[in-house]
Amino acid sequence: MNAVVLVGAPGAGKSTVGRRLARRWGVEFRDSDQMVEAEAGKSVADIFVDDGETAFRTRERDVIAAALDKPDGVLSLGGGAVLDASTRARLVAAPCVWLRVGVSEAAKRVGLNTARPLLLGNVRGTLMTLLDERTPLYEEVASWTVDTDGRTVDEVVAAVADAVEAS
Repeated sequence: MNAVVLVGAPGAGKSTVGRRLARRWGVEFRDSDQMVEAEAGKSVADIFVDDGETAFRTRERDVIAAALDKPDGVLSLGGGAVLDASTRARLVAAPCVWLRVGVSEAAKRVGLNTARPLLLGNVRGTLMTLLDERTPLYEEVASWTVDTDGRTVDEVVAAVADAVEAS
């Protein structure tokens, strides 16, 4: 199995699905947020507070570029990674799965998670804005789209595996 990249909004299930998919295929799982945290020595939330979103996005772009230079396993990206044009250009050339989630389902899954600094406050309203802004970008980079609403994690993993393995 070669590399596959998972993109999507907060609450789409990228990390959960990615871990199970990697286990299914017997490959490594990597999460761009965790990679940024390891490189920075602090949490994503702390980076946003201490250094600002621009500093976070720069770190995010750099760790994703490095990860895509060694394409193996399953790579889960933070929901906003597609905002960077150079990241999108790299993703277009990669096997990329968009885990599509609706606002209601994403809000249920995310809840009031303070580890997600962009979702503090009005979670549903913020998710609607993020989805409006990012949906065209997810569409741009996706080799495949898998809907996650109303599906179990195992069903989503199976749908992703079926799509990727069929190509």
